[in-house]
Amino acid sequence: MPLHAITEVYGEAGLRDRFALELESFPADERKKLTEALDLASDLHAADRRVREPYLNHLLRVVIRIIRYYGVRDIDVLVAALLHDAVEDHPAELGGVEPDAPWAVRNGAALAELSRRFNPRVAELVQSVTNPEYDPRRDKHEQYRTHVAENLENDPWARVIKISDFTDNGVGVIHTTLDKAYRSATKYRPLVPKLRELIGRPDTPLSTQAKEHILDQLDLAEERFAAILDD
Repeated sequence: MPLHAITEVYGEAGLRDRFALELESFPADERKKLTEALDLASDLHAADRRVREPYLNHLLRVVIRIIRYYGVRDIDVLVAALLHDAVEDHPAELGGVEPDAPWAVRNGAALAELSRRFNPRVAELVQSVTNPEYDPRRDKHEQYRTHVAENLENDPWARVIKISDFTDNGVGVIHTTLDKAYRSATKYRPLVPKLRELIGRPDTPLSTQAKEHILDQLDLAEERFAAILDD
């Protein structure tokens, strides 16, 4: 069953069950690490929502997609996928610093905590997909797209996390309110050609089958963006 369909029918409990099924194929020590990452994500995002659903649903879909559809077994990548929004959304809470501390302090403390709890590679992957502090004088969406393109240029594994995140937001754009769908389509549509190019690169560490699946999903996302924005 498609991940958004699981969400619609069974909600967070269904996604947790699906994740647990995926974990059964991993060794005990790796299951423990992934469970710890899910517990941390659950705590940090406990009060967060994505319009119609708990925020954790998004994180679960992102990691399940990477395991099931991309065929990735790299534990650091999967841990980073579960925590890919932790530093961006909850840096002070994660890093144990004051909420009004400067952005660089909050960001640095949160990444240091991820490095301590897991390892430096997990922190580096999360950093690669964490949005910077935006310049209020410039267009926010343009800054986002520039950041994504630049950070993924030389970080092939971060591409894997970001493309699952993008797929969840892009293909899943029909599973939200009309206002949110319009804003998401406006933000994400210009990024599709760059993501298509990055995924097609030889150094992107995915099988040909996984890349073809992703490119099909990008086509679907683009169709949905067009339907929302061009009508």
